[in-house]
Amino acid sequence: MSDRENHQCDETALRLAVEHLGQGIAVFNQDRCIDVSNDQFQTILDLPPALCEAGTALADIVRHLAARGDFGEGDIDTLTQSRLDEIEQNTSGLLERSGPNGQFLEVRTNRLPNDGLVISYNDISARVSAERALAQVNQSLEKRVQERTKALTHLNNELERARAKADAANLDKTRFLAAASHDLLQPLNAARLYTSTMVERAHGTDLARLAANVDDSLVAVEDIMSALLDISRVDSGAIKPAISIFSLRELLKKVKVEFEPAAAAKNIKLRLVGADASVSTDRRMVARVLQNLVSNAIKYTPEGGAVLVGCRKRGNRIRLDVIDNGIGIDKDQHSLIFTEFSRLEPGARIAQGLGLGLSIVQRFGQALKLDVEVDSVPGRGSRFSIYLPPSAEALPASSPSNAAAQPASSLVGKQVLCVDNEQDILNAMQDLLKGWGCDVRVARSLKEISQNDILEGWVPEIVLMDYHLDQSSGLDAIQWLRQNVGGHLPAVLITADRSTQVQTLAEERNVSLLPKPLKPAALRALMSRLT
Repeated sequence: MSDRENHQCDETALRLAVEHLGQGIAVFNQDRCIDVSNDQFQTILDLPPALCEAGTALADIVRHLAARGDFGEGDIDTLTQSRLDEIEQNTSGLLERSGPNGQFLEVRTNRLPNDGLVISYNDISARVSAERALAQVNQSLEKRVQERTKALTHLNNELERARAKADAANLDKTRFLAAASHDLLQPLNAARLYTSTMVERAHGTDLARLAANVDDSLVAVEDIMSALLDISRVDSGAIKPAISIFSLRELLKKVKVEFEPAAAAKNIKLRLVGADASVSTDRRMVARVLQNLVSNAIKYTPEGGAVLVGCRKRGNRIRLDVIDNGIGIDKDQHSLIFTEFSRLEPGARIAQGLGLGLSIVQRFGQALKLDVEVDSVPGRGSRFSIYLPPSAEALPASSPSNAAAQPASSLVGKQVLCVDNEQDILNAMQDLLKGWGCDVRVARSLKEISQNDILEGWVPEIVLMDYHLDQSSGLDAIQWLRQNVGGHLPAVLITADRSTQVQTLAEERNVSLLPKPLKPAALRALMSRLT
């Protein structure tokens, strides 16, 4: 094949290639005359066919466009030369120009190796329209965002005011519950003292079962009220963690004093092990968690079973365990047991309650940022654990107390002063303490102690004091008694006020504290230890 034929083949292939492109293409040689162009080139620029034929000079095409007004008003020769210079200077560049029919054209120029030039025209009108539409949408959207932001700001202000009202109402509710619980717990406390006395005196008679049933019902009421009050205080933020360093051994000792009588009543062995550790967290909240877990363990463990309370080191934390061999919980139901008022069928058949104890455990754990863990197998028992942060400071080991081991019979003949502004409670306490063999004297206030010469020739060995007295607080009354009798005088503050402030004041004044309604077994154990 000759060179001429080869050239013709190359030219034909090039023409076929540019015809199938979606852009207007014109290829110019080094003399700036058309070698080849496609139909899109003619269509987009709206050129006469003669200006699109091979050999047509670029200058003629540009002059035609200038004369037509594509480049604006002005001298045609000047406009033509300016456009030609622009094309030469912007090779490999990108320009946007208005087309003859008002369309937007994207113009690209690229120089060829033989110094030729390729000029492409692409109709971008749709893209420009889309961009303009998008700009309008953005402008409209920005306006809508501003309007919506203004509306949301107004709504947030309304919500903030509503939240403030809700917080105030919640705080009022907590205060009301605290006040109402005190008034409700007072007669409940007297009722429990009376029933406990009845249980002890009716032992071995037909009335024993009835008295025990009444006492169990009162215990259920007490547990429900205490749980509701705790939940209300946590949810309202009334309970604020007070971080301190304390010994787990001392905490477990108090738990044993409180729950050993209940465990003994069901012939359950309550063991405390591995408590040689000090931790840094809120002692009272941890104590409440532990009380709920131990109470549940005893409640759902059959007679003759065992409950183990202990701690062990796990990594950089101390794990406090409450382990029982009770009814156990199916793994699929582990998440349900921490929900308020959720009681599983096996447990509901064994013991009364509303299912609030573990909800309090979870709430207190969250408030203290402590992990709560449960591992349980139906029919074999459960392990509930809380993970505590160890203290960097070690507490000095406390010496064992011989008084803690004294039996309840050691109360016989003990001189006990009981002070409460409720006469029903005084009568019930007097009956209960006399049943234990105590020498009891009662008063409703310090004024009555003085007027009746109660301390004349008689010195109390322990004082049981209500917190809310008519003329003074129970703590101030204890301080007055210690000044007159002796600073060594053991004292127990008995109150329905569960606030942190009262607990802190009692600790600072070395006064033991028991909540109302009073658990007689816990009182007897504490009195034995203190005397």
